[in-house]
Formats: sequence, structure tokens, C-alpha cells
Amino acid sequence: MINHKRRKDVRNVAIIAHVDHGKTTLVDALLKYTGAYVFKEGETTIMDSNPIERERGITILSKNASLEFKGVKFNLVDTPGHADFGSEVERILKMVEGVLLLVDAVEGPMPQTKFVLKKSLELHLKPILVINKIDRPSARPDEVANMTFDLFCELNASDEQLDFPIVYASGKDGYATLDLDEPGDSVKPLLETILHRVLPPVADPDLPFQMLVTMLDYDPYVGLVAIGRIFHGAIRVGEPVALVKRNGSISRGKATRIMHYKGLTRVEFDEAVAGDIITISGIEGVEVGDTLSDVRDPKGLPTIKIDEPTISMNFSHNTSPLAGKDGGRFLTSRHIRERLEHEAMINVGIKVEEVDGGERFKVAGRGELHLAILIETMRREGYEMEVSRPHVILKEMAGRTLEPVEEVVIEVDTEYQGAVMQAIGVRRAEVKNIITTSSGTIRMEFVIASRALIGFRSDLLLITRGTGLMYQNFLEYQPYKGEMPSRQRGVLIAHEKGEAVAYALFNLQPRGEILVKPGDSVYEGMIVGVNNKGTDLVVNALRGKKLTNMRASGSDDAMQLTPPREMTLEFALEFIEDDELVEITPQNIRLRKMHLTEEKRKKESRKLST
Repeated sequence: MINHKRRKDVRNVAIIAHVDHGKTTLVDALLKYTGAYVFKEGETTIMDSNPIERERGITILSKNASLEFKGVKFNLVDTPGHADFGSEVERILKMVEGVLLLVDAVEGPMPQTKFVLKKSLELHLKPILVINKIDRPSARPDEVANMTFDLFCELNASDEQLDFPIVYASGKDGYATLDLDEPGDSVKPLLETILHRVLPPVADPDLPFQMLVTMLDYDPYVGLVAIGRIFHGAIRVGEPVALVKRNGSISRGKATRIMHYKGLTRVEFDEAVAGDIITISGIEGVEVGDTLSDVRDPKGLPTIKIDEPTISMNFSHNTSPLAGKDGGRFLTSRHIRERLEHEAMINVGIKVEEVDGGERFKVAGRGELHLAILIETMRREGYEMEVSRPHVILKEMAGRTLEPVEEVVIEVDTEYQGAVMQAIGVRRAEVKNIITTSSGTIRMEFVIASRALIGFRSDLLLITRGTGLMYQNFLEYQPYKGEMPSRQRGVLIAHEKGEAVAYALFNLQPRGEILVKPGDSVYEGMIVGVNNKGTDLVVNALRGKKLTNMRASGSDDAMQLTPPREMTLEFALEFIEDDELVEITPQNIRLRKMHLTEEKRKKESRKLST
């Protein structure tokens, strides 16, 4: 019988949940209670350090923190709740022995809850159910607990996993309780539950050193930083280390810097031992899934299985007439190549390949949001680029073409149910379930091809006047489902370069929605509006009113222009067709035709029709 040594002074725990169920707020409460971080006045969601995370209210990057409770060090890992960042979740769960599954006390388990829970159950982790936001007026904690138990059963949880403890909490108000009849005054009950129900890590300091690399970071001073958990042995600064690649090849490096997590910061240490979650610098060529090992006995640990990308887009440098005029600092293909290569190195969910001799790059990711976050990050860093419409990645298996399929949950007011059912039915969605929630809304569950969802979110907001909610989660690859309906409306295309004029836009309004405002720079081939008729139309957005010395009754009344829609990256990526591009600069997002002149567009159209 193998005698597994365990480190009693450590607990490694991941926090998993659906988007916006309160993970990061609960971590705030734990850090505050244990004094691991001193919050400034009004400071919240401290783990969401990325500006895009704060704006969107979602966790994108996995982050580590540590705190001490009753002499035991808790290593906490905050994981993304969105399935598009699934590659982050899968890696993180390899570092821990237990998971806190957070579920909203009103909404109950959602599609991403299912996604992250399934991953943790497959790794035989011990779950603790935390029903959060019990302070909400419409909270239904008992019903949500039953729904979550049903979800565990659906995911084939073992008897041991089904015997999970339940903690009721309000991360915002900073308390937890094991009994709803006894309100809590701090998060101490949750910390005690973690202490008693999460197993200490198996860690034998006497065995040869082994550490699985689960994340990478980059430091401009020391280069690549490997992040992971030490499974066996110990490591000291300056010691040689063997790098065992996933393919079995072995190289050598030296641990130049070792850092532990203390609160939210990394602190340098001379040594780390089995059970610790640390960062090591100085190992060249390290990748996620590799093992750092003792040079005298270099053995690899079981590697990490990462879900394949499902969506791809083409990135290229900005070729519009306005390139370089919006504050961009990185304008060339070389700049974009270097940035994408760096991203692929530290973000295991991204794959990059060159197209057209290096002028364009095909970037594959886990979903639209995954790629949209990358684009938004690059944009804020000063990159200018053009990106194509997202396309799903098809697979060939046993002579059949397969495509990615997703589970979708849509929640709307009852008055919009029929319109939404009709809109998604056209996209060949299969209905799984329809229920009325306790708040009186209708929750509909569908299975639908990923490519059919491109552009649907903006349609949903239009149908429901901005009130509809939609959650999606990758399900599996299924046989190709045939042609899907494309965009029903055409576009209004500017015919020359200049600044948009109010008079011209006013006269274009009856044709459809206008996407620019007076004074905006436009150029030939740029999309300035939507044509309600299903054809593209070249228009003059620069035409001013002819000046005469005659006045006519009513003709000089103030023109009422409808404010244009805010041009968000999500809308732009969903809206464009295959012959269109999104131009992205630090200051603007514009839509354009791939071929700017009408002559080129006609030539290309003739080529495609022959």
C-alpha cells in the first residue's frame, strides 16, 4: 500500500462559478476577514486587476492569492466563469484538491456552472457548494441547492462527490452561514468548511523534484515565468532543473528566481517544497503542460488536456486610408506577428498560423468572446489592425464533416417568447427545455450550431429591446447542419473620402440605420449604415445642402438625426459578412468592405459567380 504524505499546513482551492455569480466579491470578503489584503475606501473586486475585467464585470485571467487561517495557508485560485476561457479553467484545476462551486441564490446553476463543474468532477476534486447572494430579495437557496444536486447527478458525480457540504453566503455583505435560520456575521464558517473538507495536498518532500507548469507569465526583466504546483520534492534558487516537454524531450535550465504568493502579491523565497503553488524564472522554452523535474531523475507528470479552438479569424495590419491617424503605435504586420506569437506562448487556448506569406494571420480561439478580449487588449496597447468575420472550425471524422455545437440558455420576459423562438428557430436550434422562473421570466434552453449564433446576440437585444439575457457553452462536435441564414440586410457604403455631413446623413436615414455621426471621418468603401433592403448601396455621406438666396417654408427646420448605435467590438464582429472587415484602432472601430472600390467589388463578385 502506498503511503501518501500530505502537507497539513496547506489547502489548495479553486473558486468556480458562472459569470457574475460573485466569485471575485467573495474572494474580497475572505481576504478582508483574514487581513491578507488591506482594502482602500470603496475598493472592490480586487482580483479583477485587468481593466477589461472591471469594465465587463467578468474574470478573464486566472489569478492566485493566498491567506492564512488557523495557521494553515490557503492558496486560492480565481478561475474564469465563461466557457470561452475554458483553457484557463482546465489548467487551474490541476493545481488544487478542492473547489468552491459558487451558485447565485436566485439564478441557480447556469450553462457555465455546468461547464466548470464537469471539469472539476472529472478530476475527482472535492466540491463545496456555496450558495451566494442570499441577501437578494428573491433568493431561493433551498430550491437552488436541489437544482445543483440534480446537476451533480446529471454529470455522474460519485457518491463521495454528492456528499458535498453547503455554505450560504453573501460575498457583498461579507458573511457566510451553514444554517439559514442562523444568520452569519463573517466568512469564518466558510473558511472552517474549507479547512475540514478540502484534503491537504499529497506532497512528499523526500522524492525527486517535480512541478507541473499550468500557467505562464512574462516578465520583461527575467523572461518567461512558469507557474504551477510542486507535486514532489523541493527546489532552491540556483539549482539546475530538467525541463521535460510534453513530447518527452528533455532540456536543462536553472531556477534563477522562486516566488510564493502572499495575499495578492508575489514574494521572493530561496526555497519551495511539495504542495506549494509558486513561480519559477530562468527556464527557457517552457510551455503549459511541461514538467520541471530533478536533473538526476527527469520524469514527466501526466500532461494537461486542453479543449481545441472552435472559432478562427484573420488578423492583418490596417490598410485603410485612415491607418496611423488614430493614435496607433504598432501598425505593421511584424508588430502584429510578434504580439500574436507572444499571446500564443502564454495563452494555451490561442493558436496562430501565417496566411498569404505573413501578411495575414489566422488566429483560432475558444469562442467569439475569447478572441474579442484579445483584440480589445491589443487595441488598448496601441495596435491597429483589420479582422475578418469569425468562422467556426470544422472537423473531418470517418468521412463526415463535424461542426461545434453549443448549449444556449435565453432568458426573456414572457411577451418576447414567441419572437425569440421564431428568430432562433430559423437558425435550426433544437429546444431542450422551457421553464418559467420564480421572477416570472421565461428561460429557454437550446442546442444550436456555433456558427448559427454568430450575429444572434445583437438580434436578441433588438427583439427584446435590450432586456434579453443569453448564456452559451460549448457542448460537442456534431454532424454539419447545412446552410444557415445569412444577414438579411445590406449596407450603405461611402463613395469618397471626407467628413460625414449632417444633411447627407439626414437624407440617408429613411434607408436604414446610420452608423456614423456628423464630422466622423469616412473613406471610399467604408460602411456608414445599414440598408433595410437586402442589397448593398453606394451612397454620398458628404453631400451638403445647396446654398441659394431663396427660402421656402419649412425647408430650414432643424434636422433631427437619430444618434448612431455605439460601435462595440461584439456588434461589429457579429454584423459583418465574409466580404467585410472590422478596422480596429485605439480610438475607433469602423466597418469596411474588403475591397474598397466599387470596381474591385464587382470584379470579385463576377469571379465568385463563375
